[in-house]
Formats: sequence, structure tokens, C-alpha cells
Amino acid sequence: MLTRLETIVVEKPWGRTDIPAAFGDFGGHRIGEIWFSNPAGDNAPIMVKFLFTSERLSIQVHPGDEAAQAAGFPRGKEECWLILDAEPGAELGVGLTAETTRAALHDAALDGSIVDMIDWRPSKPDDFVYNRAGTIHAIGGGLIVVEVQQNVDCTYRLYDYGRPRELHLAEGLKVSHPGPVHDPRDTVVDRQANRMLVSGPYFHLAQLGAPVDPALLEQATGELTFVPLSAGCRVAAESVALGEAVLLTDPSTIEIDDGARALLTWAA
Repeated sequence: MLTRLETIVVEKPWGRTDIPAAFGDFGGHRIGEIWFSNPAGDNAPIMVKFLFTSERLSIQVHPGDEAAQAAGFPRGKEECWLILDAEPGAELGVGLTAETTRAALHDAALDGSIVDMIDWRPSKPDDFVYNRAGTIHAIGGGLIVVEVQQNVDCTYRLYDYGRPRELHLAEGLKVSHPGPVHDPRDTVVDRQANRMLVSGPYFHLAQLGAPVDPALLEQATGELTFVPLSAGCRVAAESVALGEAVLLTDPSTIEIDDGARALLTWAA
């Protein structure tokens, strides 16, 4: 009735040692990501990650399907973020504050002034942001985020705060939108609500609360990925904990206790 996905825990220099105990005991290691390995590998259309940040991640951009496939990738990358926890002053960088040129962006990426061109948005728990392909973006420090994305390892870094990693200015600027970006799906989520957050074109994403809305579950078809955001979540009478994810095909087997919540995602 369900398949438990392998949990991959990744240390990162920008990660955190204060991961909430509900995710597990990581022995004081600096954890940046928890993600889930789908048995289908690269053929799986969706990936889900938890991100734990102590400092800003690189400024980057993802290509859409056409540009990604021309570069040899199976698909492009659109993604979205739901903020689970945010320290005071935490920010997400989404798009730019003003229209500019790719030539100006190139120079700003080389001298670091691109940081001041980013639209840094104050972030708080339950903020939801959809990140379209071509959006120049960065995740700030002091955040715990759950990310749902098209499953592809294709990221073009434009600036990385002097960290010794490769930049991809030519590829990244070619696919970048050099201006402000605001998506109509951006919102603040009531953590007790049953709500569709994304309805295509690449994936569907719903938040589930108690009692689960059967009308919402009727929309869920094919292989489904279920990701608890709290204790009190079950599939086929089996408990699924925070920091875990399972695959299922029958959404009617999902149970959510009062005060609990989870995400359910599936391909469009």
C-alpha cells in the first residue's frame, strides 16, 4: 500500500547543527538537506527536500524544460518553498528589485553587487513561494524550508559569496529573467487548512490538515508522494514521521490527526 523512500541526509557548510529533534538525532553534524530517493531515480518527475540554512545559499537560476533539454538534462526545474521556521530577519531572495540587462547582471555577478539587486523578502513561517524557471533567486540563512521541485540536478550559480565553487554565468544569464518576479501562487498558508498550493503545469501540491478534505484527495492521481510536516500522520494505518516520505497510490488511506499537517504531491 505504501513505499517508504530512502532518506538522504546531506551535510553542508551552510547547514545547521540545531536541527529540531523531531527530525532525528544527527550527532551535532551541520545538516543542510534531507531529501528522499525515489526508486525511479532520474525518471521520477518530482523531488522533495527539507533545507536547513545558517547562512545565505548561492544566487542561482534554473532553466525551463526547453533550455534544460537542449543542455542534455531530462527536464527543466521549477520549484516551490514552504517555510516551516524562520529566525528573526530571515529572508528569501526572489527575482530582482528592478529591470536590468544581462550585461549589467554579468558585471554585478563578478563584483558581488548582484547581492544588492536581489529582491530580498522578509520571511516567516507558513510563507509559500513558487519559483518559476528563469527566476534569479537565493535562500537566506535562518530558515527551515520544505522544497518541492521538478526532479533534475540542474542549477546555474551566478554568485557564491567567494565559496570555491564553479559559477555558470553564460548558461545562467542566458535563461534568466533580468527583473522583478511575483507569482500568483505566492501566499501565506493556514497550517490547519486543506488547500491546493500548486495545480501544474509540472506538478500538483496540496497541504492536508484534519479532517482531510475528500474532494481534494479526489484530484490526486497516479503515484503520490506524502510528506508529513508534523507528528500525527498515517498512511494505510502506518505512522509516517516528520523527516520521512512515502509513495502511495490510494489517497483514501491517508489519515491526519487534529493539529497535524502534511504535503501531498504528484506529477501534472
